[in-house]
Amino acid sequence: MPDIVVAFFALGVVAGLARSDLKVPKAAYDTLGILLMLTIGFKGGLALHGNLHWQLVPELLAVASLGVLIPLLSYPLARRLLRLDQANSASLAAHYGSVSAGTFAVALAYAQTLQLEIAPETTLYLVLLELPAIIVAISLYKRLAGQGGASRSSSVWHEALTSRGVVLLTGGVLIGYFYGPERAAPVSELFIHAFKALLALFLLEMGLCAAKALTPVPWKRWPVMLFALVAPLALACLGALAATVLNLPAGSALILVALVASASYIAAPAAIGASIEKADIGLAMLASLAVTFPFNVLVGIPLYARWLAA
Repeated sequence: MPDIVVAFFALGVVAGLARSDLKVPKAAYDTLGILLMLTIGFKGGLALHGNLHWQLVPELLAVASLGVLIPLLSYPLARRLLRLDQANSASLAAHYGSVSAGTFAVALAYAQTLQLEIAPETTLYLVLLELPAIIVAISLYKRLAGQGGASRSSSVWHEALTSRGVVLLTGGVLIGYFYGPERAAPVSELFIHAFKALLALFLLEMGLCAAKALTPVPWKRWPVMLFALVAPLALACLGALAATVLNLPAGSALILVALVASASYIAAPAAIGASIEKADIGLAMLASLAVTFPFNVLVGIPLYARWLAA
């Protein structure tokens, strides 16, 4: 049986495809997103408390380098194979170079269910992979489109560093790290013990969103949808290679692979929408949210776990 939170995602997909009137109010969804990202960061900070040392720097730099490499690989593929223009190629590169907090949460829950060892620094992977890809993709587009300049570069950095996800994840990590399990006890009950419930409700809405994006199925976009199915598998291989080289424990390896195989549907759309006006955000969301996210949640994460265990 899949993890119970996956059942909530499936429920959302079925309800959406059946055109049910089920809806998660936007305010509730925004609140769930805030709580989920803050919880992920907070849990990671608690795990890091007393366990952060300089020996982790090479590992963390290697993880961050994946966020630079993936958009640089994705951009030419989008241009040549999918025949997208510069703006949409950069957009797709940013979405697939960046990562999904929802996928991280599902992979974390799956690893915990299997009782796999998770290194304290694993939550930092999410932050380290979130930022570089967006900055690289936008900078690449600006350079190729002849829109460079210090002021624009500064704007890109500001947009990326102050995005909701980065602020909540980083803030949660810092709070958890500095306070530690004992001093954080008054609030840890809410954040830690409610994690799966928050994730379940969040995935319910994600299922509804995925179904909406696929109703009706945009067959004219089949090359992009095919890319969205193949890309996670190819990227997962890259993530597995990195996890092997870094000699990560089983749980951390699974989470890294799932992250690398994921695509952003929160941070990247906001940053790309603000920085690349010609990009069709709906196209990137079709790929990342309607195809790649369901694939990873329903099929990918269990598959990656089997790969790593083989």
